[in-house]
Amino acid sequence: MKILIKSIILCLVFFVLSSCTNKKTVLTKRPNILFIMSDDHAYQAISAYENHLIETPNIDRIANEGLLFSNACVTNSICAPSRATILTGKHTHINGKIDNKMPFDTTQITFPQLFQKAGYQTAMFGKLHFGNNPKGVDEFMILPGQGHYINPDLITPRGDTTITGYVTDIITDLTIAWLDKKRDKNKPFMMMYLHKAPHRPWWPSPDKFAEFSRKTFPEPESLFDDYKDRGIAAKTAEMNLYRHMMYNHDSKVRPETIEEMGEVSPVVVEYKNGFYGPYGRANEAQKAKYDIVLDSINEDFKQHWPYMSKIEKMQWKYQRYMQDYLGTISSVDDNLGRVLDYLDESGLTENTIVVYTSDQGFYLGEHGWFDKRFVYDESFKTPLLIRWPNEIKPGTTNDEMVQNLDFAQTFLDAAGIAIPDDMQGESLIPLMKGDTASWSRDAVYYHYYEYPSVHMVKRHYAIVTKEFKLVHFYYDVDEWELYDRLKDPQEMNNVYEDPEYTELVKELHAKLVEMRIKYKDSPELDQKYIELYND
Repeated sequence: MKILIKSIILCLVFFVLSSCTNKKTVLTKRPNILFIMSDDHAYQAISAYENHLIETPNIDRIANEGLLFSNACVTNSICAPSRATILTGKHTHINGKIDNKMPFDTTQITFPQLFQKAGYQTAMFGKLHFGNNPKGVDEFMILPGQGHYINPDLITPRGDTTITGYVTDIITDLTIAWLDKKRDKNKPFMMMYLHKAPHRPWWPSPDKFAEFSRKTFPEPESLFDDYKDRGIAAKTAEMNLYRHMMYNHDSKVRPETIEEMGEVSPVVVEYKNGFYGPYGRANEAQKAKYDIVLDSINEDFKQHWPYMSKIEKMQWKYQRYMQDYLGTISSVDDNLGRVLDYLDESGLTENTIVVYTSDQGFYLGEHGWFDKRFVYDESFKTPLLIRWPNEIKPGTTNDEMVQNLDFAQTFLDAAGIAIPDDMQGESLIPLMKGDTASWSRDAVYYHYYEYPSVHMVKRHYAIVTKEFKLVHFYYDVDEWELYDRLKDPQEMNNVYEDPEYTELVKELHAKLVEMRIKYKDSPELDQKYIELYND
C-alpha cells in the first residue's frame, strides 16, 4: 500500500512539474512574423477603410481578427525610400535612400539581420526594389527593380530565373512553398511577402482584366480640382489623369490605335522600337486571353474618344485606371487569402503576427491625380493592419500617428530582440495591446526629396498631427501650407495665411524645428542632398 501511495505521489509531482515546464515553454515561445507589403496600395482601396471602390475580404480579415491603424503614414512617399526606412527604422536622410536613384547606405543594420542573428529563420519573396542581395535573409527570390507583372524574372542566391505566370500568384506560390516545405520547423520565422501590385502600369491577371473592365466606379469629389487654394507645388505637379496618364502604358490603348487616330504619344515611338509593356512579355497563349479585353478597350476608344469633351476624356481615363488598378488589388486579396488559409491549416496562426501594409498610399483620382509623393493624405497615409492572436483584441481600431519608421522596432520588440539605440521609431506593441496611455507621440515628420524628376512634385517637409498639417515646399520655391485635417479632410484649402490660425502656425513652426533636430535633419543636410542629386 505504501509503495502504491508513493508511486501515485511521484506521478503527481512529475505531472505538475511537466505542466509547469510546458506552460513556461508556451509563454516564452517567440512569435513568427509574416510581413505582407504591397506596392502603392491606397487605403481607399481596402474595404476595411472604405468600401466604395472594392471589397477586400481577406485583407479585411486581418482587421476583423486584429487591429486597424487609421492614421498610419510614411516618412517619404516613394517606393525605395519607404522600404529602406522599414528595414532600418531610420529616416531616409539617415539611411541615404532619399529617392529611388540615390544609393542605400549598405553599412546600415537592417532588422532582418538582427532576426537572423537572434536565431530566426528569415525569408523574402517578391519586390524589394533596391539591392540584389538583401542582408539577413536566409532564402530569397526577389524581382529586379520594379519587376514584371507577366512571366517575371527573379533574383535568387543561386542565380537568376524566370517563372511563367502572373506575378502575384507566383510570389504567393513561392511564399507558401517555403512555409510548407523549406523552413526549419524548429525555428521561429520572419517572412517578408512583398507584392509588386498594384504598382503602375497596373496589369491585372487575364481573369481580373475581363471582370473589372466591365465595372464602373464612383468618381472622387475632387477629380476636377483646380488647386485655386493651394500653392505652386499642387498646380505644377505632372500626375494629372487627363494630361499625364499615357494612352498605351496606362490605359491599354494599343500603339497602332493611337497612331491610326493621330494622337500624340511617346509610346508610339517606343512601340516601333519593340516596346509594349507587360503585354510584350506574354507568350501567345497569354496574349490570346488579354486580346479579348484589349480589343474591346480599343474599339471603345476608336468609337468614342474623338467625340468626347476634355471632361469626358478625364472620366474615361479615370474608369480605365480604376478598372486595372483595382483588378490587380483583387488578385492581391485573393492570394493573401491563400496564405491566411495556409496558416490556419498548418496550425501556424496562433503564434504568428501578420502585418499588412503598403510602401505608401496612392491617388485614385483625388485632386485629379494618380501616383504619390505628396504629403497630402492619399499618398501620405498608408494601410496598416495587424493580427496577433491572444495579444491584440479582434476588431479594434487605433487613430494614433504611427509610421513605417516604427515597423522595425515593433517587430524586434515582439520577438524580444534588443533594439539598436540609433533606430528612430517607436515600438507599436503598447498600442497593439490597447495601452494608449503610454503612447506619447503626437506628431510625425515627413520629408520628400525627388525633384526635379518624374511627376515634378517639389521637395517638401512637414509636421503632421491628428488635427493639422504644416508643410514647407522648397528648392525653387519657398512656400508654406497649413491644412486643418478635421475641418478640411480633403485638404482643399490652405489656411496658412488665415488670421484664425496665426498662433497655431507659430506653435507648429517651433515644433517642426524641434522635430528636425530630434530626427537629425537640417537645412544644411537639405543642401547637401540637393548638391548630390544635381551631380
